[in-house]
Amino acid sequence: MRKKWVWVASAAVVVVVLGVVGWVRFAPGTNTIDRSQPAVLQAVRDLSEYHAAAGDFQVVVDIEKDVSYVPSELAGERTLFVAAGSVDAYIDFRTLTAEALTVDQEKKTVAVRLPDAQLSKPNLDNSRSYVYRQDKGLWDQLAALVSAPTDQREFYVAAEKKISEAAQRANLTGRARQNTLAMLNGLFTGLGYHMTTPVKG
Repeated sequence: MRKKWVWVASAAVVVVVLGVVGWVRFAPGTNTIDRSQPAVLQAVRDLSEYHAAAGDFQVVVDIEKDVSYVPSELAGERTLFVAAGSVDAYIDFRTLTAEALTVDQEKKTVAVRLPDAQLSKPNLDNSRSYVYRQDKGLWDQLAALVSAPTDQREFYVAAEKKISEAAQRANLTGRARQNTLAMLNGLFTGLGYHMTTPVKG
C-alpha cells in the first residue's frame, strides 16, 4: 500500500510540474524577440562545377536509447525523426586538362573526356525536417524539465548518412554525366562542331 501511495504522489508531482512548465511556455501575452546579429560574409569562392542532376529524398530516422535492466517506462527514450533533403550530382571542370579535349578541325568533330561525376553533401531542408514522435521514460521526462533542450544534431547526422546512401543507389552520377554530355553537345553544335562518342575520363 505504501508503494502505491508513493507512486501516486510522484505522479501528482509530475503532473503539477508539467502543468506549470506548460503554462509558462504558452502563457498569453508572451513575446518572442529576435536579437540575432546579421550574417557576416567570411569567404567568396568561384564555382567550377556543373550541377547536372539532383535528387529529393525523405527518410525516417528511428533511434532508441535503452538503459540496461531498467524498464523503458522509467528510463530511456525513442525518437522518430523525419528528414527531407536533396543531393546534387555534379561534374568538376577544374580537373579537366588540355588532353581532355580532342578537336578535329577538318571533320569538325570534338570529343571530351569527362571526369567522373560526384555527389554533394546532402542538403537537409529544415522546414521539412522535424521530430515526429519522442517517447521518454519517467526519469528522462523529469530530467528534461531542468536540462537544456535535446540536442538534435545526432538525428541530422544520421539522416544525412541515410540520404547519402540512397543517393548513391539512385544512380544520380550516371544521370549527371548524360546531362552534362547533352549540354556540351548543344554547345559544340552551336559552334559548328559534331560531338563524337566521348571517352570516359
